[in-house]
Amino acid sequence: MARLSTATRQKSSDVLAADEDDDSRFTQPTSSQVQKGLEKLSSTQIDEKANELVQYFLVKDQKKLPVRRADIVKTVLKDYKNVYPEIMRRAALTFEQVFGFKVVEIDAKNQLYILINKLEPAEEVPRDIHLSNPKTGLLFVILSVVFMKGGVVREALVWNTLKKMQVDPGEKHEDFGDVKKLVTDEFVRQRYLEYTKIPHTEPLEHEFRWGQRADAEVSKLKILEFLGQLHNQDPKQWSQQYTKATSLAPAGPSQPSTSSQR
Repeated sequence: MARLSTATRQKSSDVLAADEDDDSRFTQPTSSQVQKGLEKLSSTQIDEKANELVQYFLVKDQKKLPVRRADIVKTVLKDYKNVYPEIMRRAALTFEQVFGFKVVEIDAKNQLYILINKLEPAEEVPRDIHLSNPKTGLLFVILSVVFMKGGVVREALVWNTLKKMQVDPGEKHEDFGDVKKLVTDEFVRQRYLEYTKIPHTEPLEHEFRWGQRADAEVSKLKILEFLGQLHNQDPKQWSQQYTKATSLAPAGPSQPSTSSQR
């Protein structure tokens, strides 16, 4: 999964400020600290706290919001933070065995986690996605535009594309409500899109890239199949994009770190 190149671009502070809180207050416990913590707690206590963490993840997942380690520690673990790795391990095991979900880390620097459905891979996008789920369909169209244009596009191109679909970012939409807020706020907070300022532009302009969740969940080959269906065209005819899509090894995002060493 591609990592963000923060040195080369500026984040949209209005959207991501809440997700950039300093995580330095929490220090990953050492193996000896974990062991001492486990000696003071019963297995039942650990299981109960792991179940609380599972519920917390599920609530966050309803809105497709990433879960931050700092929030886990502050909201769920509290006095149990010294056994964080063990609680995280048990919660991840519950997700796999009971719900068929996998807890994956999409941002090692900021310790962000999401849930991915192991039973029905998100990359297997149904053909009628744009009909069955309007918001997801809109997102998929935007991801398609970004991918086909080399991975980064100015927002004007995205808005013009949506207008051709009778979705005007300046007007209230029956299905999407405030279109611009949905795209530049909700999709960004969910980490499906990055919406960043373009330096030295007057008036100020922004550009879109794929977000970390999109990299983790969406297959670029499925993007081409989606476009092939729309345009009645063989995806291989987009030779440059097809080569890139098929050359990307599905390594997937990293597993949650339950090690006691940072």
